[in-house]
Amino acid sequence: MTSEAKTGLEIEEHGTTLIVRIDGGEHALLDPGMAAQLGRLVDRADKDPSIHAVVFTGAHPDRFLSHADITWLQEGGVGFPPINTRTAGFVFRLATAVNKMPGIRSLAGKTKLKTLLQLDGLHATFLKMNASGTIFIAALNGSALAIGAEFAWACDVRIMADGDFVIGLTEVLLALTPGGGGSQRLTRLIGSRQSLAAILEGKPFTPAEALALGAVDEVVPQNRVLERAIERAEYLSLRSKKSLGAIKRSVYFGASMPLLDGLQLEHAEFLVRDQAKEAQQRMLEYVVATEATGDLPLLDPKTYARALREGRIGGGSNE
Repeated sequence: MTSEAKTGLEIEEHGTTLIVRIDGGEHALLDPGMAAQLGRLVDRADKDPSIHAVVFTGAHPDRFLSHADITWLQEGGVGFPPINTRTAGFVFRLATAVNKMPGIRSLAGKTKLKTLLQLDGLHATFLKMNASGTIFIAALNGSALAIGAEFAWACDVRIMADGDFVIGLTEVLLALTPGGGGSQRLTRLIGSRQSLAAILEGKPFTPAEALALGAVDEVVPQNRVLERAIERAEYLSLRSKKSLGAIKRSVYFGASMPLLDGLQLEHAEFLVRDQAKEAQQRMLEYVVATEATGDLPLLDPKTYARALREGRIGGGSNE
């Protein structure tokens, strides 16, 4: 096991799955160091073909991740002149550009832009999770508010503990608004009416409410959360990592585009996979099996069930 106490992430290798325990200290808070380490971890998981899934869970016995360190956010808003939304949007686009230039980023990080750059980096990390062929699963062993909930909703699957826990966006109670993607990702999960009502009130969901709305995927006893998350990680990661990435990009990014643009993105992702050696081999084997048996393998219940269990139909290895 490797760990970096300063930033609070403990990483354990479990076959092709990484188990990451989020240690935000006594109150389970996200700080800038942890956000930076999360970025490095996601980059590693995305690029390493031997890593197929990442499971995040909380080190705190009853909290996944409470919320961000409020002192970090408060100090980051000091010293700026009043600005409107249009100006703020320009500043964030500038921060995104600066974050892509290491030399300038290093200099800008010593100015009042430091917190802005850190928050933009966190957004980039969540987007990389959405675009990656790696499966990311939130094993919600306890409550998750504000950035804790936004982190979970940036994952692909959410397994939540049953009990006296909550998940939701509470920023309005501090005269803030969601800043880690919550207003966008929650709305895409459960729809605008339910999302708006919850965010306006600042009231989080119980596990049962979150499950009924679709804000989490499963609710299980607390002592089974990590076990179940690992099961889902291992099951889904049997599928082609590159195909998983193409599917995630089509859904996460294509579904919010105008229909024609979304279809074009899906078509582009399909064309890349269609010519891949991995897909070509499996399709040829499928044709041979059809000719040999006189029927389509995926219309045979036993063959289909085995394909779901193994994450593939036919032989060959995942790219």
